[in-house]
Amino acid sequence: MMSKYSARKPLGTQTILLSLALGFAGLTPILIGLMNTSPLSAQTPAAATSQAAVAPAQAASPTGAKGFEGTWQGTLHVGQDLRIVTKISKADPGGYKADFYSIDQGGQPLPVDKVAVDGSSITLTLKVIGGKYEGKLSGDGNTITGTWTQGPNPLPLPLARATPETEWSIPKPPPPIPPMAANADPSFEVATIKPSKPDDQRKAFVVYGNQFHIINQPLTQIISFAFDVQEKQVIGLADWAGTDRFDIDGKPDGEGAPNGKQWKIMIQKLLADRFKLTFHKDKKELSVYVLSVSKTGEKMTKDDSAPNGLPGLFFQGGLGKLNVRNALMTDFTGLMQSAVLDRPVLDQTGLTGRWDFTLNWTPDESQFKGMGVTVPPPTDSADAPPNLYTAIQEQIGLKLDATKAPADVMVIDHVEKPSAN
Repeated sequence: MMSKYSARKPLGTQTILLSLALGFAGLTPILIGLMNTSPLSAQTPAAATSQAAVAPAQAASPTGAKGFEGTWQGTLHVGQDLRIVTKISKADPGGYKADFYSIDQGGQPLPVDKVAVDGSSITLTLKVIGGKYEGKLSGDGNTITGTWTQGPNPLPLPLARATPETEWSIPKPPPPIPPMAANADPSFEVATIKPSKPDDQRKAFVVYGNQFHIINQPLTQIISFAFDVQEKQVIGLADWAGTDRFDIDGKPDGEGAPNGKQWKIMIQKLLADRFKLTFHKDKKELSVYVLSVSKTGEKMTKDDSAPNGLPGLFFQGGLGKLNVRNALMTDFTGLMQSAVLDRPVLDQTGLTGRWDFTLNWTPDESQFKGMGVTVPPPTDSADAPPNLYTAIQEQIGLKLDATKAPADVMVIDHVEKPSAN
């Protein structure tokens, strides 16, 4: 017997997909997923301290008499002006370490994974946002002529050495919001729903503090996000559900920061209230992908720093360039089935806990249809990344196999365009 459900009733028991973001060259250069942060201020669980990982210098000291040590600042022009500050210091036993800030979007330092110096040239690598700064020190040691790259198009970012008199003030990071009680059943106190701007290329589900933002998403993706289902598991939606896109902003009615499951329940309530969504669930045999551990074993980094924190999964620098931080395996499969692949993805890795990794592959034309993105033709370059299936096996020690299996499906009984704010 099939049971009737409104959108207030969760479907299935999958863990939460908490982040889905896509950045494009020419837009604000950094857009991340469901983390308590601002767009250009990404904090990974391992980046709670202000000092970045240390990498030894690649060669001799820079030619400038003053060297690279000090505070450097400059303005990045990306449609809006973003003031950038980087603090570079000597590391023990050698080389340099650095902090990187976008002070117009918060005071939290971005983690610099590697500082490489070769004579008068310097490279700062920020893996968590897929960014890289490359510059050359002037002869007098007071300026660095360089570029910021986060995608296919480098942007000029000249830096000047700051003095105590000229140094920009770095704002204090906002205090962390305490977690909401685990047994709380929150709703949105206030939620606004607006049609997305036609020229907006951002696509994201993002938390800033205790505010939730859905950016440029169709109802199909919102349902997939809220109920942890792939589009083929949703039956009976009208055509407009896949073409009309919405921006949704909401704030919870309770104290504290909701966890991932609570955010999803709030969206389910919103769908029932504003979209009048009702459905029943059924079982159907579907073509699926199964994710498992390869014979070589997993090649990811275990992250135990924030077991109750929100994960971050985001594409940065182009399609097929995925950064994953503090994520469960079901967070990863949820992202893959809703954004990348054309069928449900089942987690059979048996891996518990949270993980950090990057995945870099060359997409094909069958991928990213859930995001409404057209994949460019593959390149003939010998340096091009492998296809998704090879990349998953070689880079993170997992494998993805196609098969058929019974899966939960949502059969839509009723849905309508959202009511007025």
